[in-house]
Amino acid sequence: MSTNSTNLGFRGALRRFGKAAALGLVLFGGSAVLFYSDGFQKMFAAVGADVDLPEVAGIEVAQANREAMHAARAAWLEDINAPAPSIPIGPDGYFAPPSEDEIPDGPFGESIRRGRDIFVNTPKYAPQYSGNSQSCVNCHLDAGRKENSAPLWGAYTKYPMYRGKNKMVNTYQERIKGCFTYSMNAQASPAGGPPPLGDQVYLDLEAYAFWLASGAPTGQVLPGAGYPKVPETELGYDYNRGEKVYAQNCAICHGDDGQGRREADGSVRFPPLWGPEAYNWGAGMARINTAASFIKYNMPLSQGQTLSDQDAWDVAAYINSFERPKDPRQTGSLEEARQTFHKNEQSYYGKEVRGKIIGHGVSREQAL
Repeated sequence: MSTNSTNLGFRGALRRFGKAAALGLVLFGGSAVLFYSDGFQKMFAAVGADVDLPEVAGIEVAQANREAMHAARAAWLEDINAPAPSIPIGPDGYFAPPSEDEIPDGPFGESIRRGRDIFVNTPKYAPQYSGNSQSCVNCHLDAGRKENSAPLWGAYTKYPMYRGKNKMVNTYQERIKGCFTYSMNAQASPAGGPPPLGDQVYLDLEAYAFWLASGAPTGQVLPGAGYPKVPETELGYDYNRGEKVYAQNCAICHGDDGQGRREADGSVRFPPLWGPEAYNWGAGMARINTAASFIKYNMPLSQGQTLSDQDAWDVAAYINSFERPKDPRQTGSLEEARQTFHKNEQSYYGKEVRGKIIGHGVSREQAL
């Protein structure tokens, strides 16, 4: 490449950086002023609509900030004294992952797309390792993008990481293996277990997570990562109270019997919450505190943070008071497994519920 073309590329990158940064500031500032102005509040109150930041403006802000990051990367490569790229954020202050149209062409882009498809519809795109009707997206909303729903951009950058669950340093693939083992109940899959490490399923899911986390700092816990903890309440949790919360807020999507809803073609619209098609007893979501956190910030769908803390705890208790597939770590008695893997956790595993000890598990064959 000639010196002249290099200089032109550098100047072009700087111009794009300046325009993108300026656009981002204008959009962010303008949107914030409009949103927080008294006039905006009165306008929406007059028509009886919920007040919320316009989605289109939010997308434009996020895109502008990502453009600024890309331009700054190019400039920094040309000149070490140029400002370092900033973390791209949206108007809500959370990390802004790339949009679908930013998926690159070529083999890597194809892997990203395969990973996205597996993530969104696991039984369809990884059927050999799926032992129930769950998909990754059921616990990580908006295709792994949504803040406070354990987004992939908040998880990928933390690995390798020590996990107390298996008492070892885990790679990202090993973490996904745990999801297949517990959330997708891979023991009941055609393969009889999760994908082996190095399998194409892991490579594609890892490619998708890596791409979603583009621009996120490594080794830092980002705002919106994971599920925020819900404060414990004076009343504690109670599945009897939770039954009423479920009927009022959850049954319309997940069914009175908790078995979810399916489309006409048989695909899952809303996932089962208990029974043989749900996550098993070893899944993190089977812990009442984890489920309460997910529910508080994400449920009902698109209406997160509308339930009280008490309601979130109670409905999480109700959902997790029913049988589901067996914890695959249980090789001896239920009590031995409870003492080894579930001791001191907020769970009904191995405890009496409605006059019966639960945790033995239920399989597809038993449900026939």
